[in-house]
Amino acid sequence: MSAGESLYQALSAYGESGFYPCHMPGHKRSPLCGEMADFYRIDITEIEGFDNLHQAEGILLEAQDRANRLYGADETFFLVNGSTCGVLAAVLAVTKPGDEILMARNCHKSVYHAAILQGLRVRYCQPAMIGEYDICDGVRPEQIGQLLDQYPDCRAVVITSPTYEGIISDVAGIAEAVHRRGKILIVDEAHGAHFFSTSEGSAVAQGADLVIHSLHKTLPSMTQTALLHVIGSRVDRTRLRRYLSMLQSSSPSYVLMASMDSCVRFIEKHGRERFAAMRQYYAAFCKKTENLQHIRIGKMTEVSKNCALEDWDIGKIVISVKGTNMTGKELSNVLREKYHLELEMAAQTYALAMMTLMDEEHGWQRLADALVEIDGRIEEKPERTALKRTVFCEAELTMAEAFHSPREELSLEDASDRVSADFIMPYPPGIPLVAPGERINKEALKEIKACLETGLSVQGVSLEGRIGVVVEIPEKMWHDKSEKKF
Repeated sequence: MSAGESLYQALSAYGESGFYPCHMPGHKRSPLCGEMADFYRIDITEIEGFDNLHQAEGILLEAQDRANRLYGADETFFLVNGSTCGVLAAVLAVTKPGDEILMARNCHKSVYHAAILQGLRVRYCQPAMIGEYDICDGVRPEQIGQLLDQYPDCRAVVITSPTYEGIISDVAGIAEAVHRRGKILIVDEAHGAHFFSTSEGSAVAQGADLVIHSLHKTLPSMTQTALLHVIGSRVDRTRLRRYLSMLQSSSPSYVLMASMDSCVRFIEKHGRERFAAMRQYYAAFCKKTENLQHIRIGKMTEVSKNCALEDWDIGKIVISVKGTNMTGKELSNVLREKYHLELEMAAQTYALAMMTLMDEEHGWQRLADALVEIDGRIEEKPERTALKRTVFCEAELTMAEAFHSPREELSLEDASDRVSADFIMPYPPGIPLVAPGERINKEALKEIKACLETGLSVQGVSLEGRIGVVVEIPEKMWHDKSEKKF
């Protein structure tokens, strides 16, 4: 391998060399392997000269260091099984079994899964809703500070910024509130991999302790590629590495790692010009859609002044049809079927298009032109009752206790006032209405039924309309028998 050579170049050169593979993987880079044979050319295992992700000392360490320089962290780890792995490792590394943790209720399900694995007692920060667009607002620093004062045993705080819809919180203010109380801040910035060290939205630059990025979500990298950044000295890195070794495959894909290295190199070389072009395309898109009469494009300048959001990612195009005779799902269907535009997701009153630095001008213009046409055909309609997505149910058990308890399936009606054994959440956006261990109240059931009637997919509800509940709550499972709820 030559100095400065990319991982992809090194793998390609090795594939063309005279070395015969008397080792894994089983395809042996043979052209006789069928229609996928061309993709096996650079697929190897940990052989001499190609380093080992779990103890990187050579070409993989160089690649991770290159990513680290781009983002400005103190240390960066490649993740080959997505941001989920990074979130799990981050939460597990800074907590011990039975600890308390403070998390925003709109966190990705991987944060909830980490709480189950570690048996954590969860305290929630519930973001408000932005009424104009029916999406979750950012998290306020004062919210976090007040909750940490109320629950001082929380070991760490987890927030999502930017959110799925692009809402960016005041990470610097939150970090200050967290660190003043001696806690650790984890930011799931999976949707902000395009926020580099020079970006105002970068959680790395704003003082978070652990930051997770999904390269594949907003940058030119293969699906399942992600990064975990460590900043400062508050996190025990030895413990973090142990969890990464446990959670990551012992046979990490060199194809995925080459994709990550290639992505970082591409951004180093072309990122500035590509992002400048993206900003121009976005401005032209906004100009073309500024006179829409019924459809609204989400912008920071169009939300209530009392909102907590710090900024709004221009790559997340929230297309609101609130107050019209069309649902977000119907809009998404029209864009797919008539205009051949496939959106990221659709909800009751809005749909979401994701645009990145790799979208060309014609893509932005196709979307703008389609929205202008559709806007001319839809009509105003009295407001539907918006889904709340913020129902509060009392927790009777930790999520881990509920997960491991005996369970049964009941109809929605019969599940009233029972303790949930599963997550019940509309998808999208995947924010739980009810989490395992929470007692299902009438308000939650009403919201679940409203989601189903709207045509949303609700995870945790079977096709037969049944949900899982805990069969019983053994007395021995309570942490504190004098106060069961927490």
